[in-house]
Amino acid sequence: MAEFLRLKKSNCKNCYKCIRHCPVKSIRFSGNQAHIVPEECILCGQCFVICPQNAKQIDNQREKVRVLLQSGAPVYVSLAPSFVANYNGVGIEAMEQALRRLGFAGAEETAIGAKMVKSEYERIISDEAPEVLISSCCHSLNLLIQKYFPSCLQYLAKVKSPMQAHCADIKKRHPEAKTVFIGPCLAKMDEASRYDEVDAVLTFEQLTEWFSDEEITLVQQQDAKEDSKTRLFPTCGGILKTMSEEDNYSYIAIDGAENCINALRDIENGHITNCFIEMSVCVGSCANGPVMEKYHHSPVQSQIAIERYAGKEDFTVPQPDAREMKKILPLLNPEKMRPGEREITETLKKMGKTKPEDELNCGSCGYNTCREKAIAIIQGKAEISMCLPYLKDKAENFSDNIISNTPNGIIVLNDSLEIQQINRSALKIFNLRSESDVMGESVVRVLDPQLFMDVLATKRSIHDVRVYLAEYNRYIEQSIIYDRAYNIMICIMKDVSDEESARKRKEEISHNTVEITDRVVNKQMRIVQEIASLLGETAAETKIALTKLKESLSDE
Repeated sequence: MAEFLRLKKSNCKNCYKCIRHCPVKSIRFSGNQAHIVPEECILCGQCFVICPQNAKQIDNQREKVRVLLQSGAPVYVSLAPSFVANYNGVGIEAMEQALRRLGFAGAEETAIGAKMVKSEYERIISDEAPEVLISSCCHSLNLLIQKYFPSCLQYLAKVKSPMQAHCADIKKRHPEAKTVFIGPCLAKMDEASRYDEVDAVLTFEQLTEWFSDEEITLVQQQDAKEDSKTRLFPTCGGILKTMSEEDNYSYIAIDGAENCINALRDIENGHITNCFIEMSVCVGSCANGPVMEKYHHSPVQSQIAIERYAGKEDFTVPQPDAREMKKILPLLNPEKMRPGEREITETLKKMGKTKPEDELNCGSCGYNTCREKAIAIIQGKAEISMCLPYLKDKAENFSDNIISNTPNGIIVLNDSLEIQQINRSALKIFNLRSESDVMGESVVRVLDPQLFMDVLATKRSIHDVRVYLAEYNRYIEQSIIYDRAYNIMICIMKDVSDEESARKRKEEISHNTVEITDRVVNKQMRIVQEIASLLGETAAETKIALTKLKESLSDE
């Protein structure tokens, strides 16, 4: 599968939102980046719609279309009927005028092909009476069945989509023509690449940008035709509204990937019979396709616009032979390695899930259950670090180990100077039995609050302030860190009582030595004075030397 949906790596922020919204979990995380797995993707475009960083890009085939226009062959546009919801107040004639200015030979509504498709559905129900018939207009739905529900493939209508039927009809009428489909769906790019009827696909958004670049303004003119009932196809239940319903069949419209998956499971289990099911992966059908949903999200207004533009009768077009309408839908079931129970259990342990109650199934990683996440890890699609509870527990255990085992006392205060956390070393400093003795209490209970009040007032941290705790007969070196993000203060206390005692003993020894030296100096001076007459100038030199010795000892 070509990459019709790409990732802008620089924008991916590891929010896992794309996995949470992907109905088939076809996204792989590696190197802190999301990567779409093409062989598993059904191109529903939900990851494109919901990405908060706009990290997903739809392939732009505008240059390919330019090459077609320059080839000399006439290029015709098949315009999806939801265009009236995207371009308010603009009809097909105004759209064709604008498209001709871009160089196209003409433009027609894909709804013409929808008329052929609905007639073929009616023929199958009438002539073949299948137990269950599922519409095949939605290519994302086709991929969902082809890849994930192979047992339901027999019920999927082997009928061309309106896009294919219309483009085939254009080429039948204009043998040299090239065709370009324009609509709200990126899955149509993949459909066009798998079959021959369509040469290129653009989205409404890409067409709008092209109009803007060429300074083309759409004329607010909406023509009306009565033979245009199949313009309802892009709405939920729109196919059913165009069909002649058989009495012995149930006719059901289902939209949204989750609802489609649930219905397919019911079909697999044999719970649905004698039923024609119109299925579309997008909620609200094509009128709320990924491009519409991201850039023009007003599903109710879209529905109203399409219904008002639709006529009451069918297009008058020749119906192709059933063989011409036939579409090959092969099995595309992606081969997945299904790990064994032992491997899953080992992976769960690495995620910190050692018992069933550890499996929170919170969905923060994007997977519905911890076991699904473990399987994705084994398959190389996910990383252990994507588990937020695991990271939270790991971070808490790491910080708790540091705080619990550091020899420094640590207390955490809120902006009301109340103790929120205290470690074992701090309890030892304050001669407390347990943290419950002071948790939630004011810091004044154990410390002079003045320094904390100063830090709170200035929002500036202080470091290495030596304080004597008379009540505990301890000296501590205190640093108070102010955390602006959480409005808390972290006090780190180093017990320097032994250091302070050693310093005092050293000062006492030094002081005693100075006193002894002073007495010796005084005694020596008396002796020196008595023999001064004998020594002459030597006495003065001796006094200087002894004085320097005294000063040296005092400095110590």
